Amino acid sequence: MTDYTRAEMMVVAAARELRDRDVVFVGVGIPTLATILAKRTHAPNLWLLTESGIVGAMPTRLPLSIADPCLVTGTQAIVSTVELFSLYLQRGWIDVGFLGGAQVDRFGNINSTVIGPYEKPAVRFPGSGGACEIASLSKRTMIIMPQGKRRFVEKLDFLTTPGYLTGGDARQRAGLLGGGPSVVVTDLGLFRFDPVTKEMYLATVHRGVTVDQVRENTGWDLRVAEDLQVTPDPSEEELRVVRELDPTAHFLSREA
Repeated sequence: MTDYTRAEMMVVAAARELRDRDVVFVGVGIPTLATILAKRTHAPNLWLLTESGIVGAMPTRLPLSIADPCLVTGTQAIVSTVELFSLYLQRGWIDVGFLGGAQVDRFGNINSTVIGPYEKPAVRFPGSGGACEIASLSKRTMIIMPQGKRRFVEKLDFLTTPGYLTGGDARQRAGLLGGGPSVVVTDLGLFRFDPVTKEMYLATVHRGVTVDQVRENTGWDLRVAEDLQVTPDPSEEELRVVRELDPTAHFLSREA
């Protein structure tokens, strides 16, 4: 078995959640890395969209920003932000909104705005961008982030992006049209959501990770699947593509 890092396992596990022909609205960084990995392995017909108006991107390398010229080469269309959000997202054409964040809670709500009080935060992040709309309107949302108690929290410091809000049918009552989070992928395991309560539970652990380790890095009393599985190891081909895309671990080292 080839050695791999937990960050590499996180990217591979997320890529496997994407299906061929999915239309994916994706942010730059680790979500893009996982999306390109999926496109180069099991999902060659996957469509990649970015907030800069790129539709059907086919990057030959990992883009450094949503305005990186490599996103333009071979793309299917370049549209304005207004057209992207109105004609694609609001029309219901986005299968997957692929997001990261600073914090997530048990119902898949995301904070990417501040740590601490909004008026005088300890840390201020870029904010929503298009994440709130993407999570509100995409058919399903995928979330990826390294795990720790400061990230997996009982209560968000700020609710930037809706998941299942307070759980149950709260999302539907709020009038959100998208399907909500389907999975949270971390460097420790995969988390899915109870179909009734909409609460997150641990579905798989990555090899070498224990349930106790996951609980120690979660800020609430985490539910665990009765049939808890071990995430399959990355294949040599998956690792080759990941390392080819990020040869200096520019993104992966920050997510380890």
